[in-house]
Amino acid sequence: MNKIKMFNINFDNITFHDLLEFIIDAKKNKKKTYILTCNVDHVVQTTKDKEFAEIYSNADLVVADGVPIIWASKLLKKPLKQKISGSDILPVLGNEFEKHGITLFFLGAAERVAQKAAENLKIQFPNIKIVGCYSPSYGFEKNEEENQKILEMIKNAKPDVLMVGVGAPKQEKWIYKYYKQYDVPVSIGVGATFDFIAGKVKRAPMFMQKIGLEWFWRFLQEPRRLFKRYFVQDSIFLILFFKEFVSSYFKGAK
Repeated sequence: MNKIKMFNINFDNITFHDLLEFIIDAKKNKKKTYILTCNVDHVVQTTKDKEFAEIYSNADLVVADGVPIIWASKLLKKPLKQKISGSDILPVLGNEFEKHGITLFFLGAAERVAQKAAENLKIQFPNIKIVGCYSPSYGFEKNEEENQKILEMIKNAKPDVLMVGVGAPKQEKWIYKYYKQYDVPVSIGVGATFDFIAGKVKRAPMFMQKIGLEWFWRFLQEPRRLFKRYFVQDSIFLILFFKEFVSSYFKGAK
């Protein structure tokens, strides 16, 4: 697949159709892969967190999760084809998952939320195969007994795709630590996806998603929790973009 390097991250320049083909191939060939959905926050964190940067360097697939990443790619004259958010995978590919018999396991969110998300998804896609749901306890990633329990659940369910929604970078770090043990073809961190599908958190209107303001909608939902992330930590992205832009300009001028 075509790679585009920005911010020291190798993005795969793909569409949802390509993503589906990747999942089908991983299932067919019994691979063990993980996919990263890269947004502005991820870019910033990779500059400060060596473990997270390592996870990115070893990923099987990295897709652009967020309009700002798409905008940046165009301004840098490295246009990415499509925004592929973790939250859009099930709504966009649900029919294809039904058709190809792709089985899913949901790990994450608060108690009963993942199960409610599965129930709601079955209403929209009656034939979709969800082989397991589990909402882990708070701090589960540090509890070896809980982790072993989760690994056994996943092994017994034998999904084609494991979706982990416990927030970044926790979900990506958990996947990276265990994905070779639980033996699932595709693992992917999906953030607040289960909350959206379950109806616990309302997703931004489509027009806000299209103009790159989904982050602002989420901030309005949880201002106390997200103020520091969006207005302090993620503001560093502007500096990173400026550096990338200047670097690409001088390379082009040579």
